[in-house]
Amino acid sequence: MSKKDKKDKEQEAVENTQTETVDVEEQVVEDQTVEEKLQAEVQQEKDKFLRLFAEFENYKKRTSRERIELFSTASEDVMKTLLPILDDFERALNHIDEGKEAEALRKGVLLIYNKLVSTLEQKGLKVIAVEKGEAFNADDHEAITQIPAPTDDMKGKIIDVVEKGYKLGDKVIRFPKVVIGQ
Repeated sequence: MSKKDKKDKEQEAVENTQTETVDVEEQVVEDQTVEEKLQAEVQQEKDKFLRLFAEFENYKKRTSRERIELFSTASEDVMKTLLPILDDFERALNHIDEGKEAEALRKGVLLIYNKLVSTLEQKGLKVIAVEKGEAFNADDHEAITQIPAPTDDMKGKIIDVVEKGYKLGDKVIRFPKVVIGQ
């Protein structure tokens, strides 16, 4: 073989090796990109899963809070319908005349009234305490009328409580109805 043929063969071998190297590198790059693509997809799926899981946890917490709130105020309608009965008992106790027969009637009505009040208190009903002479607050009281104040220091203050106010737990279900001085 001539020197030229040897050189050509060597050059051909070098070119073949370079081509093979390039092909292998391209295949590795392709494999890496496929692997990287798969890893990116896995990461996306993990993110989706974590978001879905967090959303589900928030849903469970929210429904749990709503359920607790519902149970705590479920008896609100029943309590509201019983409040006028409490008012009637109080009026009856205030208007029973004195005397032997009236005293027996008063004891019976008072017994029933106290039993009803204690039962409602066990279920979470609380009386909102309002005193005569207390400063009027529109957020806490319902003014049904204004009358001239008997003294100057009673202006803007509660003169009379017409109906008691009640809370069920922490929620006000009826504001106290009051008369204020003008």
